[in-house]
Amino acid sequence: MRKLVTSHRELEVWRRAFACSMEIFEHTKGFPKIETYSLTDQIRRSSRSVTVNIAEAWRKRRYEAAFVSKLNDAEAEAAETQDWIEYAVKCGYLEREPAAKLFRDYDGILKTLVGMITHSETWVLPRKAKETRVRRE
Repeated sequence: MRKLVTSHRELEVWRRAFACSMEIFEHTKGFPKIETYSLTDQIRRSSRSVTVNIAEAWRKRRYEAAFVSKLNDAEAEAAETQDWIEYAVKCGYLEREPAAKLFRDYDGILKTLVGMITHSETWVLPRKAKETRVRRE
């Protein structure tokens, strides 16, 4: 029997994205000072934004369109993070092996996010029947 998810922190996709963002944080500690306000800041921001957008989507699941919109934002941030990973490798700041692992991890995150978007009806909260009011005159 599946356990009911009550928090975004219980979502496997959130946990994987959080782990990746922390891994990126550790790797970027060694980036050159000149990259502080460019590559370092951008890759940290986009990687963290994946988890933040998943959290926001979770809290907006009463409204399917809002839920999907936030998941789309998370998807875009995950893809952006992959591009920053590629820049980090090309600039010689990140070794290929850890970069390839991160890239694959983000591919998995992207796949999950796309699945959640495609099947959003299974994630959103059921709509409550509107209460009808009897008007007394």
